[in-house]
Amino acid sequence: MQKYPINLTSGLVTSARQLVSPFCDARPQGELPELIVIHAISLPPDTYGGGFVDDLFCGCLDPQAHAYFAEIAHLRVSSHLFINRAGAVTQYVPLHCRAWHAGVSRYQGRTGCNDFSIGIELEGCDRDTFTNAQYTSLNELILSLCHSYTSLSWKRIAGHSDIAPGRKTDPGPGFDWNRLTAKPYAQEAL
Repeated sequence: MQKYPINLTSGLVTSARQLVSPFCDARPQGELPELIVIHAISLPPDTYGGGFVDDLFCGCLDPQAHAYFAEIAHLRVSSHLFINRAGAVTQYVPLHCRAWHAGVSRYQGRTGCNDFSIGIELEGCDRDTFTNAQYTSLNELILSLCHSYTSLSWKRIAGHSDIAPGRKTDPGPGFDWNRLTAKPYAQEAL
């Protein structure tokens, strides 16, 4: 049994904590997710916990709570999923909708990666490694996603830095791509 079952009708990972982001819209007609984009985020920078990522993605980040927040509180950004340091998963945007996580981006010659991707944020930063719990949850999510969406494959996973080179650096050198152990299982699930 999958730890992160997906309801294809609602687009929800049923075992994830659910928070609603206003920063999403419909994917273009007929567009299915074909790419998984891995990101890293910490708010304030290099600080974990505190719920500020939730606040940013839900549009209620208090610009007075930290000096850095005054610079970013106006942003209209979201992600489909977030994995905190303990491996807990939060979902902000249904998977069949377009989250606003990639920005100006290109993957294999296609621009506008938000149209055809699922964004997964890991709580972390470029200067740190990620936790065992995060890799476990990430692998289980990837397996569920590839099992639920035949348009996805473990071969179509990229970092934010891969689709927006020169503009983004996450998930950074602390992310160990070799720890994506869901690869062989995801292939079998297809």
